Amino acid sequence: QVQLVESGGGLVQAGGSLRLSCAASGRTLGNYGTGWFRQAPGKEREFVAASRQNGGSTYYADSVKGRFTISRDNAKNTVYLQMNSLKHEDTAVYYCAASNWLGDLQRANKYIYWGQGTQVTVSS
Repeated sequence: QVQLVESGGGLVQAGGSLRLSCAASGRTLGNYGTGWFRQAPGKEREFVAASRQNGGSTYYADSVKGRFTISRDNAKNTVYLQMNSLKHEDTAVYYCAASNWLGDLQRANKYIYWGQGTQVTVSS
């Protein structure tokens, strides 16, 4: 079992930055692919970013490419999502997740562990 706890959400003005953290316990997060997803009110959960196991390749949704960066700190068993140049449309609950899937990490149904989510609100 992997327990995931997100933090770092909040209210920020458009153009600002936030860094989300996802701290894992139970197992070594580096052995899992990790992803960030988000869900806005009335919308389906959507892929944001993912990092392959053990610091491999990273993947981003087109809507966040060039603005968001996913990274890991294996010593802290934590994954981060640095969000810059935030837009109003980035407002959502952000979830981190862990997967042992070696295929497409953009698919939410391939993740087996999920955090509880953290709210990000970007004021326009």
